[in-house]
Amino acid sequence: MVQKYQSPVRVYKHPFELIMAAYERRFPTCPLIPMFVDSDTVNEFKSEDGAVHIIERRCKLDIDAPRLLKKIAGVDYVYFVQKNSLNSRERTLHIEAHNETFSNRVIIHEHCCYTVHPENEDWTCFEQSASLDIKSFFGFESTVEKIAMKQYTSNIKKGKEIIEYYLRQLKEEGITFVPRWTPPPIASSSETSSSCKKQAASSAAVVSDAAQAEGLGGEALSSPSGPPEPAAGTPEDKLDADYIKRYLGDLTPLQESCLIRLRQWLQETHKGKIPKDEHILRFLRARDFNIDKAREIMCQSLTWRKQHQVDYILDTWRPPQVLQDYYAGGWHHHDKDGRPLYVLRLGQMDTKGLVRALGEEALLRYVLSINEEGLRRCEENTKVFGRPISSWTCLVDLEGLNMRHLWRPGVKALLRIIEVVEANYPETLGRLLILRAPRVFPVLWTLVSPFIDDNTRRKFLIYAGNDYQGPGGLLDYIDKEIIPDFLSGECMCEVPEGGLVPKSLYRTAEELENEDLKLCTETIYQSASVFKGAPHEILIQIVDASSVITWDFDVCKGDIVFNIYHSKRSPQPPKKDSLGAHSITSPGGNNVQLIDRVWQPGRDYSMVESPLICKEGESVQGSHVTRWPGFYILQWKFHSMPACAATNLPRVDDVLASLQVSSHKCKVMYYTEVIGSEDFRGSMTSLESSHSGFSQLSAATTSSSQSHCGSMVSRLAPHGIRSLACCVLCYGSRVQKNARQWERLNGEMDEGRRSRSLVNYGGWTAVKKEPGRREYRKPIS
Repeated sequence: MVQKYQSPVRVYKHPFELIMAAYERRFPTCPLIPMFVDSDTVNEFKSEDGAVHIIERRCKLDIDAPRLLKKIAGVDYVYFVQKNSLNSRERTLHIEAHNETFSNRVIIHEHCCYTVHPENEDWTCFEQSASLDIKSFFGFESTVEKIAMKQYTSNIKKGKEIIEYYLRQLKEEGITFVPRWTPPPIASSSETSSSCKKQAASSAAVVSDAAQAEGLGGEALSSPSGPPEPAAGTPEDKLDADYIKRYLGDLTPLQESCLIRLRQWLQETHKGKIPKDEHILRFLRARDFNIDKAREIMCQSLTWRKQHQVDYILDTWRPPQVLQDYYAGGWHHHDKDGRPLYVLRLGQMDTKGLVRALGEEALLRYVLSINEEGLRRCEENTKVFGRPISSWTCLVDLEGLNMRHLWRPGVKALLRIIEVVEANYPETLGRLLILRAPRVFPVLWTLVSPFIDDNTRRKFLIYAGNDYQGPGGLLDYIDKEIIPDFLSGECMCEVPEGGLVPKSLYRTAEELENEDLKLCTETIYQSASVFKGAPHEILIQIVDASSVITWDFDVCKGDIVFNIYHSKRSPQPPKKDSLGAHSITSPGGNNVQLIDRVWQPGRDYSMVESPLICKEGESVQGSHVTRWPGFYILQWKFHSMPACAATNLPRVDDVLASLQVSSHKCKVMYYTEVIGSEDFRGSMTSLESSHSGFSQLSAATTSSSQSHCGSMVSRLAPHGIRSLACCVLCYGSRVQKNARQWERLNGEMDEGRRSRSLVNYGGWTAVKKEPGRREYRKPIS
């Protein structure tokens, strides 16, 4: 496995030339780096005007490794080749290094870059990246990897100290300023521009010849300023080391690298709202800084946030009055560490009454708003206290907890809330103080604890009776002045006292279900049910050839096969399947069949796209450029799991998948649009049809291999934006986001970044949700 490292931007508040003078003092050896034994100059080149200076050194390193390993390897020292490319005109220094020893077994590449700060020309920025790939090493691959990473991270920490050490040394010698490079004086001011061009061309030829004479390849001088990456960026797209320490805390070099690499991946692939650095760091901490695992859960969470518009919940959703009156929880100052403090009087709360009056959805939404408010308060406290605060403290008072709190639907709602919060708000709970736990608490804890992450469980402090008042109790974590009055404190707490919810406010299951359905159908999407033997089909009539049919659908339940057919004859008027043969009702969607059973393929209708198998939870976006006018039928058909080819027995995966689907029923939510040929001809550059994979923000695009060439791309014309604008009232901010997305794409295409936009905008996210709640959209935003 290739180990990678990417540093944050380290800023020296000194001019570039002074930093270069300090850097050169590291050679031929540096006493501050014990492992750096010596270095010899192998090749050196200077341009005639002195602007370009390229020097190649062979460095001798004494690696701190076990003697046995050195004996097995047969070496005492390790040699590296380092090439420095200084461009005084551009004020950049690019450093490339690779290992010479064991280069056929271990591949190490390092790239460093000194540049001028983009906002202050008297400051200098430094970036560093490296990769380690151990092919084989006498069976000690894991040991060598650990030694290499340990040595490298220790040297990274010393990097800034070394430069500052030599800066102080220069200051003691009276050197506090180094003049910038200036071009040599021109011999005659009457020279014409053409002669200047000839002189520049001849100078370039001399530089190239001199470099070859010194043994440096033309590749080294193909760009005098060195490779383009990593280039210094602006504070908006680069992380500064001082910023990380101030707002994110003390991170190890490898933790900083994980944060930067994951953040960079999001910037390159995710065209929606990029999470804040604190939020990215939470997901990394939740997975012990495993980038792949953190990326997977974060992608799922980002899609979940888009689907539920969680980013706007504090501005657009107001809790029902029942919650404001009977939910016994609220924010209350902060603890001794500056974390926001949330107080929950769970023992005084009528969980059954709240669930019966509001349903699980309202409770879940309220908990989400509490978490969003907690994130906002963490940001505020970070500014107030001058140190990173990324989590909050929760104080739970269990006085009054009894068996009525173990009501099964209430426990089920609690478990679901815990599951959603654990998945989407990791590492936000800094400490949980559980006070006055009664005898029934162990029963509740046994039910709840398996659903709580191990890292979160370690933050729980449980006090029975009045133990919280003694040593090691509440006073160790909360100032005496803000302990709530109901805990014998001096501070008046404004958290509602809870109480029993009047039964007159209870609502029937049908009322709650109808409300949920109403919320789900406020969309431009249509819902359809697909049964085994009863596909769902829609008819699209095309008058003008070369029109474009676009589609966007989500497979909410089961696996389906998507087909597109063309027919010259009009099908019979669509009739909804009564589903009497299936004895199944479809309250949340419909089922329409258009292709008559007497129709024969090839005579009455023909397939124009290769069948596309779509798995449960996936999102598909694509288009088809029509070749002929007539009637086009889009079909979603039930997909049966094929058995293993070598045996009649089903595969294990097939059995597990069949167990998850209780009936031969699938559900899809879809949206289609037809773009006229006149708009299509003037539309922007095409996007490839995409079939995204699970937990990827930007998946590789796929297309039908046997279809007409025009159907292999998905094109969105300005007409598409105009038609979508008509749906803003019923579809809200998503339409506006998509419109802005396409407009931004059009601008990027005009600037020539076609290939990058093709990948970024071609990818869609497919997300798995908890069973029974899969009817979600995965838009590009």
